[in-house]
Amino acid sequence: MLDLFEHLALAAGREVMRVFNAGCAVDRKSDSSPVTEADRESEKIILTGLRAAFPDIACVAEEEAAAGIMPPDLGDAFFLVDPLDGTKEFVNRRTDFTVNIALVRHGVPEIGVVFAPCTGRFFSGRSGRAESIEVNDDYQITGRRPISARKGLVPLTIVASRSHNTPETDAYIRDLGAAEIVSIGSSLKFCLVAGAEADVYPRFGRTMEWDTAAGDAVLRAAGGMTRTLDGKPLTYGKRDQSDDEDFANPHFIASGKAAGPT
Repeated sequence: MLDLFEHLALAAGREVMRVFNAGCAVDRKSDSSPVTEADRESEKIILTGLRAAFPDIACVAEEEAAAGIMPPDLGDAFFLVDPLDGTKEFVNRRTDFTVNIALVRHGVPEIGVVFAPCTGRFFSGRSGRAESIEVNDDYQITGRRPISARKGLVPLTIVASRSHNTPETDAYIRDLGAAEIVSIGSSLKFCLVAGAEADVYPRFGRTMEWDTAAGDAVLRAAGGMTRTLDGKPLTYGKRDQSDDEDFANPHFIASGKAAGPT
């Protein structure tokens, strides 16, 4: 399954970069968030591949969800797909947008890949092993190495959202004391913590499960964890929530091995 995820992420990333280089119109969804041809074509590639290989596993994907297409039953395991995480970065010609594919089993992100096609950064995770993958200009894998989250260094390195920062995030960072802050878009924030390039990723803004599942899977495979503000692991497959829509996440803190307060 992880091999398929990697193959589909590379194929989708190639298509995303074709659109990025050619330029495209930007449409708006009902929530006013941007959507492009790259989002739609990437999702089509990923879902076609997943459904052909695993027809009995439900798929939840961002653009289908926006169109009201949802599986009636998730079962014990389901796929979460964000075909272009960081559409605002894509539209603004920044480089840190990603393709995200994850498998969730019993509420836990178990397998995930995060591919940033503009920079070539590629991360994968499965139970007990996370990797940084090298990719050439032809979207072929040329190498891979294991990665592991670190225990928090002093000063802590904090990764924060480039496009979605909040006053709550700023206050949390201030409470941590002296810290180096790295601003970056998309699910790469999880991967920087997973790869021991950062210690903590606090998120006090809105996210959906497809935004976080793949990066969270990589982080957990690297020995880190994502917890809600009450200290419990972030769970997936949240439907019929009394205070929010299906698949919406609460605020969370992603961290490496015993890095910072949770």
